[in-house]
Amino acid sequence: MLKLRPNCECCDRDLPAESKDAVICSFECTFCTGCATQRLGLRCPNCGGDLAPRPTRVGAALGRHPASTERVSKPSGCD
Repeated sequence: MLKLRPNCECCDRDLPAESKDAVICSFECTFCTGCATQRLGLRCPNCGGDLAPRPTRVGAALGRHPASTERVSKPSGCD
């Protein structure tokens, strides 16, 4: 099950579980679409893998399996 991290690793923007503005790599590194397209060229800076839209989790499923609250970010951003 995806952790659904709560923020963009580059700009620290909030990305709630229902956000359609989040992308992830196969290791679940999480970025907003702005950083992913404008800064990263849709490539994960950590593993080099593709960034793809992150599925959403809503309603009862989110209640049973809440999103992570652990924020992951790069101190210097992604530049």
